[in-house]
Amino acid sequence: MGYIIGKFNSLLIFTVFLISVWNCGKIEKGRFFNDQAYHFQTLRALNDARSDGAETGEILEAVKNIKEGDPQSWFYGWENAGNKVLERADKIQDPMSKGQAYLRAHNYLRTAEFFLDPDDEKRPAAFDKSVEIFHKGLDSLGVKHEKIKVPYGDHHLNAIYYPGPAGADKKPLIVFVGGFDSTLEELYFGLVRAAYERGFSVLTYEGPGQGSVLRKQNLGFTPEWEKPTKAVLDTFLASHPKPSKTVLVGMSLGGYLAPRAAAFDKRFDGVVAYDVLYDFGEVAERTVPGIILWLEKQNYNNLIEFLVKIKSSFSPSFSWGVKNGKWTMKTASSVETLKAFRNYTLESSAEKITQEVLIFAATEDHFIPLKQVEDFKRKLTNAKSVTSVIYDRASGGAEHCQLGAQALWQADFFDWMKRFEKK
Repeated sequence: MGYIIGKFNSLLIFTVFLISVWNCGKIEKGRFFNDQAYHFQTLRALNDARSDGAETGEILEAVKNIKEGDPQSWFYGWENAGNKVLERADKIQDPMSKGQAYLRAHNYLRTAEFFLDPDDEKRPAAFDKSVEIFHKGLDSLGVKHEKIKVPYGDHHLNAIYYPGPAGADKKPLIVFVGGFDSTLEELYFGLVRAAYERGFSVLTYEGPGQGSVLRKQNLGFTPEWEKPTKAVLDTFLASHPKPSKTVLVGMSLGGYLAPRAAAFDKRFDGVVAYDVLYDFGEVAERTVPGIILWLEKQNYNNLIEFLVKIKSSFSPSFSWGVKNGKWTMKTASSVETLKAFRNYTLESSAEKITQEVLIFAATEDHFIPLKQVEDFKRKLTNAKSVTSVIYDRASGGAEHCQLGAQALWQADFFDWMKRFEKK
C-alpha cells in the first residue's frame, strides 16, 4: 500500500508540475518571435542601430528563416548575415562606411553565438571573429580607445577606455559594466557612443562571468563585485589622471553588480542601476513553478533536474537560462545555480551605499518585477539622493533595459549626470 501511495504522490507532483510549466510557458506574442528570448535577442541586436551597430533590413533578412527554439538555426541565420556584411565591409573604400559595416558585422556575429550550448565548437570562433572586427570598426571610424589588461589574482580582466573630446576633464568619468550575458564590446553601443557625443569619457570593463573572461579563462561570476571593480579602477588610475567625479553604471545584472561595488568603493560619486536588480534570487524563482521550490526544500534534487529537463525541451527561454546559469555561475546542477543566484541580493549592502543613486525600471520587464524598485529604495537609507525612473508601454521603454528606446533612458540619464559636472 505504501508503495502505491508513493507512486501516486509522484504522479500527482509530476502532473501539477506539467500544469504549472504549461501555464507559465505561454508568452505574449512578440514582434519577431513567439518565444520571448528569441524576440528579445533580436530586439537587442536591433537596439544597436542608433550607434551604427545594426540596420533594420539586414536584421529582418537574418531572422526570416530562423526556426524558433533552434539554436543552430539561429546561429546560421545570424552568421550568414554577419558574413555578408563583413564581405562587403572588406571591399568598401570610404573609412566611415567601412567602419560602420564592421560594427554591424560584429553585432550579428555576437548575436549568432548567443543561444549555442557553452561547449558548442562553433562558439569560440564566432566570438573571436566578432571581437576582431569590432576593433577593425573602431579603427576605421577613428574612434579613440585603449585596451587595458587588468591583473586579477591568477587571472586578468579586460577594460576599454574611450577618452572623450576636448573638455571631457570637466565632466565625470563614466564607468560602465554589463550583466548576465554581456560582452565588453557591446557596451560601446549601449552607452559609449552617446556619452562621447555629449563630451564624456567612458571606461568599460568585463569581470568574472562575462565576455572573454568567461570564455577564455573559464572564470565565473562572483557576488562580491567590488573586488573586480576595484581591480579595474586601481589599474586605470595607476596610469590615468584621477577624474573630478566618477559614476558607475551597471546594465541588466549590472543593476545588482554596480550598486554592490559602489557600496564598498567610495571613489564612485554616483551609481546607476540600469535597470533595477535588487534580488537576483527572486528573479530566478519567478521562472520556476512553486512545486520546484517545494521539491528543493525536500531535497528532491534528482527529480528537480528531471523536471527541469522536461521544461527545457519545450521552452527555449528556460533552456537557455538553465545552461547559461550553469556556465556563468560554474555550477553542476540547476539546484546549485538557483542557490548561487540567491547570493546576488542587495539586502545587506544597500544601506552601505552613500552616493547619489539613479534607478531605471520598466513596467513590462519580463525579467525583473517592478516591486524591486521599492524594495531597493527602502534599503537605501544612507544614499545621498535616490532618483527612480519607470517606463511604461506608452513611453516605448517598457522592455528590460529599455531595449528599442535607447534615446529615452539616455535622455534621463544625461540630465541626471549634470549634477556632477564642473560649473
